[in-house]
Amino acid sequence: MSLSLKINTNDSVAVALETLKKGTTVSISDDKITLVNTIPQKHKFSLIEIPKGETITMYGVVVGEALKDISKGELISLENVRHKTEKVNGKTASWHWHIPNIEKWKNLTFDGYPRNDGQVGTENIWLFFPLVFCENRNIQTLKILFDKVLNPPKKEALETLLTSLISPGSSPIQTTAIESPPPGFENIKIRFLTHQGGCGGTRQDAQSLAALLAGYVNNPNVAGATVLSLGCQNLEIKTFQKALATYQIDSSKKVLIFDQQTEGTTENFLKKILQDSVVEIKKANEIHRKPMPLNKLTIGLECGGSDGFSGITANPVLGYVSDIIATLGGKAILAEFPELSGVEQELVNRCDTPALGEKFLHLMKAYEKEAHAVGSGFDMNPSPGNIKDGLITDAMKSAGAAKKSGSAPITSVLDYTEYAINPGIALLCTPGNDVESTTALAGSGANLILFTTGLGTPTGNPISPVIKVGTNTDLAQRMPDIIDFDAGRLISNKMDMNALGAELMELIIAVASGKIISKATALEQFDFIPWKRGVSL
Repeated sequence: MSLSLKINTNDSVAVALETLKKGTTVSISDDKITLVNTIPQKHKFSLIEIPKGETITMYGVVVGEALKDISKGELISLENVRHKTEKVNGKTASWHWHIPNIEKWKNLTFDGYPRNDGQVGTENIWLFFPLVFCENRNIQTLKILFDKVLNPPKKEALETLLTSLISPGSSPIQTTAIESPPPGFENIKIRFLTHQGGCGGTRQDAQSLAALLAGYVNNPNVAGATVLSLGCQNLEIKTFQKALATYQIDSSKKVLIFDQQTEGTTENFLKKILQDSVVEIKKANEIHRKPMPLNKLTIGLECGGSDGFSGITANPVLGYVSDIIATLGGKAILAEFPELSGVEQELVNRCDTPALGEKFLHLMKAYEKEAHAVGSGFDMNPSPGNIKDGLITDAMKSAGAAKKSGSAPITSVLDYTEYAINPGIALLCTPGNDVESTTALAGSGANLILFTTGLGTPTGNPISPVIKVGTNTDLAQRMPDIIDFDAGRLISNKMDMNALGAELMELIIAVASGKIISKATALEQFDFIPWKRGVSL
């Protein structure tokens, strides 16, 4: 196996594929470099002498600036490099890309749930949610009731352990398992989400939350929804209904809205919710999976707990899939704008029109201005975990993160809560925060989310299955209950990108068809955090 990797011919640094001891000589291209320091796996070292003030290049773009003279073979670290990117003013060149061969995929189908508006779901979900945090308790009460009736009770290993610790020698609690859902609920899943918004914040926050929740209702994975209102909150029912009206909501989707202050007692309120909701849930249960073309898929592209291999293994594999989906006529949505800092020029050049590039740059500049206003900035995006595993500048992290979108032309640029409509690649303005970003992807129409991680994260979503793609084989073996797919085999097994990408496509089809349950879904990791703009990176 090669000891290191130079990603682009113009790069001034290379990545250590394993820990390389000080004094080791590595061969890269026609050059031999003797390492000045021990280079931990996933970290970078200089391929040339870099004077103080000169730029550092990786993935063919500027990812940093030398804080002092850097020797050939020296470790790249926060002590000698800081974040730096190139200035971008607009589209500078037309975009040319290699269109992938889609013969293998163009006639394949997945088993999805057709909706009247032409969208196709990978799930059939009835969703309960509140317009305001005051209704969280009622949502939780409803969840407990449905869980008791519909979900098989089971004795978990941790519950058994806790029982034995609290009462040593006690007999295990016996439970009776329900083998299958009762009639009328075999083909529908019931999910619940809560949040801390809807009142007490700005009117902008309320309107943004209304648009996000309307996007969840419009997502093809949702068959219908039950919405709880208190009655006096900022996010009024009429505000939510106005947000719903901006979408081409499937006319067959029932959206039930209940106002507690109108209904009176909590018991009467919950009784009415149950009586009306069960009737509509049973109707939604009549919708069944049918073979659907792959161009009906909308995939979200996300990364979290990234490491120095993310931009080498998992993210490029997602890029392979994104190019296939885009060529087929489906949609792929790339989120996390703070993690596109430094690759703006390539993304602007990929935009179908100059206007799309201008919108992207406007959103990027406005976002960073808001971040600066609260004493932050894109340069502060890398987490301690990122830095520890080799991603020491935001530009370095961004250059690898952008690989998730492949190289297909960008056909849409979406502000937060805007919905993906056009086939092809879309850029969606979200924070880099894992849950805020995945929350936004589902609200913009993603009915599957591909999520790369090098350190391991359980993040999931209540309506869109999240497929976790590990960047390294060690992680996949160490956290098999979280990782669905091992992209680290590009390095550990020297697998071919085409073979690995095809394997991931097959997994996507299986999850979209309900034949495989993603690990996050199996763990019931249903995370939902709306973004308060200008606060999160």
